[in-house]
Amino acid sequence: MKPVRLPAAATLALPRWALLALGLLYILPGLIGRDPWKDDADAASFGIMWTMAHGHPADWLYSNIAGLPAGDEGPLAFWLGAICIKLFGWLLGDVLAARVSTIGIFLLGTGSLWYTAFHLGRRAEAQPLRLAFGGQPEPDAYGRTLADTAVLIYLGCLGLLLLSHETIAATLQGSLVAYFLFRSVRYVELASTRNAALIGLSLGALALTRGYASPVILLLALFLCTRFLKMDARATLRDMGLAVAVALAICLAWIIPALALQPYLQNPLTDWMAWNASQLAPPSWFSIATFFRAGVWFFWPAWPFAIWAIWAWRRQEKLLHIVLPLYFVAALTALIICDPVPDNPDLLRLLPPLALMAAFGLPTMKRGAINGIDWFSVMVLTTLGGMVWLFWIAKLTGTPAKLARNALKLVPGFHPEFGIVAFTVAAATTIGWFFLVHWRISRQPSVLWRAVVLSSGGLILLWVLLMTLFLPDLNYGKSYASVAQQIAARLPAEPGCIETNAGPAQRASFAYFGHLPFASVESERCDYLLLQDSVVVKDEEESLSKYNLRNFTLLWEGRRPSDRKERFRLYRRR
Repeated sequence: MKPVRLPAAATLALPRWALLALGLLYILPGLIGRDPWKDDADAASFGIMWTMAHGHPADWLYSNIAGLPAGDEGPLAFWLGAICIKLFGWLLGDVLAARVSTIGIFLLGTGSLWYTAFHLGRRAEAQPLRLAFGGQPEPDAYGRTLADTAVLIYLGCLGLLLLSHETIAATLQGSLVAYFLFRSVRYVELASTRNAALIGLSLGALALTRGYASPVILLLALFLCTRFLKMDARATLRDMGLAVAVALAICLAWIIPALALQPYLQNPLTDWMAWNASQLAPPSWFSIATFFRAGVWFFWPAWPFAIWAIWAWRRQEKLLHIVLPLYFVAALTALIICDPVPDNPDLLRLLPPLALMAAFGLPTMKRGAINGIDWFSVMVLTTLGGMVWLFWIAKLTGTPAKLARNALKLVPGFHPEFGIVAFTVAAATTIGWFFLVHWRISRQPSVLWRAVVLSSGGLILLWVLLMTLFLPDLNYGKSYASVAQQIAARLPAEPGCIETNAGPAQRASFAYFGHLPFASVESERCDYLLLQDSVVVKDEEESLSKYNLRNFTLLWEGRRPSDRKERFRLYRRR
């Protein structure tokens, strides 16, 4: 017997304007007005995009950050950001223009997930049990409701919130996995040449984004799924061969020019292959422990619903809406635990299939459990939102004094100011949250997505409050803009080139904010040297031996006001 019993009233679609508003409130804060930050992969990725947009054609083939080689990952995500800088930089500024690609990537991921859940929800095996006197939902209505639910769960995941606002390759990879999931569903429904070619398109894009491991393991998972579903093996192998051919053709669009032109006398393919090989190793206890330790919060709240979905549908057979995402989750999990040093952004690949399974687990849950989730969301998220407002008032007014000290101690020297635009957006979002809570409590709606709309809405509330009320503080504490301007002020109009040991994020920030002319990928002798070190770790002897500082004169020394450890020194060759 099917585990789902729902009346038609439970499948009312979420209004399109509401879903769109939630999406905009989710993705726009954190993109607008935010500088590239310290220790943020977003700054390094932006540096690659900025270098491509303002550099030479060779920079598009050999990724680098103002001369610092960065050819490990594929170039696709950086191409998209650089194209957006070319198109919109004059209007939006380079940072925000690069993040236009982030908006497109977000739309690709959420749209692909919505249509995947919609198609699976319309299938006969996913439909609720027919009621004795009728009144069960129509397939299309049920599919739309499940699609809305999947997107709301996806938006409610903590990992997506933290990383979807960064211009990193992993965000594109996560959205491409969602698109591959959609194309796989369409292929299982109709095993046509067109669907096989579109699967190849997604595989090729994945390879150009974060290497060949993900597309290989996903294609294998899809083939095993077709075996479980007893699809024609010969036809499936033929179609998978076509998909591989399309994927290779897409990759060759970068590989052939890179090998033929040898940008900066380098072979980008060598670095790319070496990085791919370094991502694979036998599973280790460290990788397994890291995956589960990070996954508990990264996949919340999708993973409890997904596990429940597997349990609730366990007695059914050949369920595409459970089997397909489960195969993908298993394959991608195996890939992550085979990574010797797994990183949180790699977990984004698992979010689309987990959110999809979670959407099919939600209709099988008891009403009491759903109400418990609602009340937990209301109490916890409202309390956290109130604390953000309280800290904001304290930092502006100085009252309560203890909260004011705690709010400002991480940004010494910062003078908070009232921003009318930020306050208006934060206030309007907070009022909208209370309207949402009132709607849920007063009407007691029976719609399926009511259980996750409060979780997603409350998380969006917190993000909007932080990215409006505290964005100036965060920019002050995490941006290198002021340091870059100080360094630029000590240089002549035509300084030649600057050698540096600064990291990727710092180098990108200095090149953008200060227009510092760092040494190119090709080695060259520079008249200026910019050193990054720590005042805590004494490494003067290493600097003397590596850079021969006796031949340089110190011009400037400084750091960000909020950082008591990191130090930068600018030297000129004698």
